Amino acid sequence: MDTQAFKRSLHHSDRYNRRGFGSPTKRAQALEKAYQSTLIGSIRDNGYLLEHGRLRVRLAEAFGFCWGVERAVAMAYETRRHYPNESIWITNEIIHNPSVNDHLRNMNVRFISAEKGVKDFSGIEDGDVVILPAFGATVQEMELLHERGCHIIDTTCPWVSKVWHTVEKHKKHTFTSIIHGKYKHEETLATSSFAGTYLVVLDLEEAKYVANYILENGNREEFLKSFSKASSPGFDPDKDLERIGVANQTTMLKSETEEIGRLFEKTMLRKYGPAEINQHFLAFNTICDATEERQDAMFSLVDEPLDMLVVIGGFNSSNTTHLQEIAISRGIRSFHIDTPERIGESDNTIVHKPLGEDLILEESFLPDGPVNVGISSGASTPDRVVEHVINKLIKLSDQ
Repeated sequence: MDTQAFKRSLHHSDRYNRRGFGSPTKRAQALEKAYQSTLIGSIRDNGYLLEHGRLRVRLAEAFGFCWGVERAVAMAYETRRHYPNESIWITNEIIHNPSVNDHLRNMNVRFISAEKGVKDFSGIEDGDVVILPAFGATVQEMELLHERGCHIIDTTCPWVSKVWHTVEKHKKHTFTSIIHGKYKHEETLATSSFAGTYLVVLDLEEAKYVANYILENGNREEFLKSFSKASSPGFDPDKDLERIGVANQTTMLKSETEEIGRLFEKTMLRKYGPAEINQHFLAFNTICDATEERQDAMFSLVDEPLDMLVVIGGFNSSNTTHLQEIAISRGIRSFHIDTPERIGESDNTIVHKPLGEDLILEESFLPDGPVNVGISSGASTPDRVVEHVINKLIKLSDQ
């Protein structure tokens, strides 16, 4: 499929909107009223530090809502105001934050359900309004909605669109796209739908496995089995790894994406030599600025003297889990929660999600005596949610 031609056709349709319905200024004012926090503002003004009795809270210097998320949420709210009586759907969570998505449900925005990873579009009718979330939608979903006569409101983050443009360049020049991401993640599913031949690698370990195969012609059957769900149909590692380009899910760990890019560049240099490298390797910078800023701020935060660290964001939020990884890498006692309600004020407990595990209950969450707590939040977390978490910590420290 010529995805670029389809996008041009879609963008010229009078049933497609990616600009929203209000001015950016009004959009920002509406979000400020709904989600921003006076307390968080005062902590920022105080050098990202709050001291209350025995409690010392240090905020990361970049956290929470990014521009792309703000834009997507505001456009979703504007859509309901613009279409007060129409049926409005969204193809997935607008962002990975439970409170924001619940707010949309309360506005009678319906979420397309998925059974075993397969979305059910059967309830959508001609003339319905469908919102595409911040991390985008697949080409196939857009095509279906366009053919069904829907009004499409596209809130896809421009950084995600940039990655799509990159893999389309790979496809145009017959390069295989190696995508650093989670193959089940909505953003990576969308990105791969714009690619031609592609392979998704989760981390540096998987990238090294692919690099070794390129250099040493490893076990073909084992390779195909390992990437059976993370590669394009008919993927042939003996042919499709001769010309590669690197892209990424925008919320992955920046340092790992960069290391994967360097690994593949060195691999192709070693195999084909410097004179031929441009015929076999392409690299574009597709790391999101906001993701990079939040990760850099987290690295600075974990250099502070901390007794514990709380990371706030949806449990299915990739950028949030990577913030937690940074804390774990420094051996800091850390807790990933999605809502303030996970902290029990009356019994000093916390229900949290350790990396790669199920939710667990931990007692004696806040220790006795002076305590230094670091706090960061994912790009889908409003400041007001962070405020509620800090207020709970204050109440616990006063007991």
